[in-house]
Amino acid sequence: MAGGLRERKKAETRRALSSAALRLADRHGPDHVTVEAIAEAAGVSPRTFFNYFASKEDALVGMAPARASTLVTLLEERPAHEPPFEALRAAITEGAEIFASGTADWAVRQRLFQHHPTLAGRHAARFAEVEHEMAEIVARLAGLDVDRDPYPAIVVGATLAALRAALASWQARDPQPPVHEVLDEAFDHLAGGLALRTPAATAS
Repeated sequence: MAGGLRERKKAETRRALSSAALRLADRHGPDHVTVEAIAEAAGVSPRTFFNYFASKEDALVGMAPARASTLVTLLEERPAHEPPFEALRAAITEGAEIFASGTADWAVRQRLFQHHPTLAGRHAARFAEVEHEMAEIVARLAGLDVDRDPYPAIVVGATLAALRAALASWQARDPQPPVHEVLDEAFDHLAGGLALRTPAATAS
């Protein structure tokens, strides 16, 4: 509980910095945004900024280096005896709930990605780093070699794919249900072996 609360507070500061970076970049263009301006808009010092992001580009894409990633931290804090899929499910659900309140930034970020492909590439690279770090954690907990055994990469890749699909579905729903309900649907599909679920027949 304490670890989750601590990570939630850190995520709130990280999100505030990222939101400030996005607002400034959307208004002035990424090239005209400085770390100092981002920190001032978020109400923190430039030194604090660098506790969360290595550069303004990382703040714009909204992802810190893998070791500072909220998802990585939450996964590392799961009980050691927990099965990998259940640990990933719990960590990703908690992480998604932390980020759900920042959905207003997503549209701005996607607009910036369209006009500045280098930012989209940086986001993809950061996400790949996070995915690999999570696979290494799963491998360590399961006593596997991440380079020789495909299981860690498969289970992490599958759960992150479920996360992306669930968030896209959640954004498209009106009204939006709690994000954890949509994630539960996605993870239930994985846990059930991806068997297609057909709606129950309605009475005539």
